[in-house]
Amino acid sequence: MLLSNKNRTGVTFTLLGFSDSPELQVPLFLIFLAIYSVTVVGNLGMIVIIKINPKLHTPMYFFLSHLSIVDICYSSTVAPKMLVNLVVKDRTISFLGCVVQFFFICTFVVTESLLLAVMAYDRFMAISNPLLYTVAMSQKLCAMLVVGSYAWGVACSLILLCYALNLSFHGSNIINHFFCEISSLLSLSCSDTFISQLLLFIFATFNEISTLLIILTSYVSIVVTILKMRSASGRCKAFSTCASHLTAITIFHGTVLFLYCVPNSKNSRHTVKVASVFYTVVIPMLNPLIYSLRNKDVKNTVSKIMDTKLFPC
Repeated sequence: MLLSNKNRTGVTFTLLGFSDSPELQVPLFLIFLAIYSVTVVGNLGMIVIIKINPKLHTPMYFFLSHLSIVDICYSSTVAPKMLVNLVVKDRTISFLGCVVQFFFICTFVVTESLLLAVMAYDRFMAISNPLLYTVAMSQKLCAMLVVGSYAWGVACSLILLCYALNLSFHGSNIINHFFCEISSLLSLSCSDTFISQLLLFIFATFNEISTLLIILTSYVSIVVTILKMRSASGRCKAFSTCASHLTAITIFHGTVLFLYCVPNSKNSRHTVKVASVFYTVVIPMLNPLIYSLRNKDVKNTVSKIMDTKLFPC
């Protein structure tokens, strides 16, 4: 029996998560708890380090601080519920809770993809036009780029949310996932989901193609500029400043392309879960590690903080 708009808010879903492997529940809980703890501490630490070190008050670190904020937000949207579901038998979530979780995940994932593209453009300006860098990447422009990234993430999510709120469900609403992914909701709905699926594919493909084009164009220009440099040390330094960002881009976009930009994907649910864990839980932990381990200014700031705490005199 179909549910009307009035009583749709009474619909509940069951998130299966990793319940098909009961022997792994405790080990997975401990692993994911450790990952989430490192994610929160690492990203908060990155934000604090950027805030207290005047040398890091540059456009690149301004964008990086917002990347850390986004990583904390979308990891916190997924991880706590996933951790709870690993230790309790009741894995239900309300329809409202489900669509709210989806909305925030979509918002922050889209925002992160745009921030990575903005950071690629920033690296292009820093390497190709070093003398005009601070003028070209003004505080106003940086703020506009960040606000635009958040705004587009919210816009995409709101459009998909509007269609999700009109879905109807009946019978057993079991989601074979550890969070409310939009494709899982669409597969359960007894409504016509063609428009929703089409919009999801269009947004995912458009966002990936547009951001990757910005990234590729920026890095092709960067490579051309670096190859023209006469100094070998200058070339190494330029490549080094881009290595961390390229690593983050490869991991994030590789996972998203695998999951969402292949229509009628034949990936098994187990494969989708593993890939989803990677981009919702693991990547937010890796980003601060990637950027801090290869950055002398960040490491020096951490060393000073540790010295101050351990030897206050």
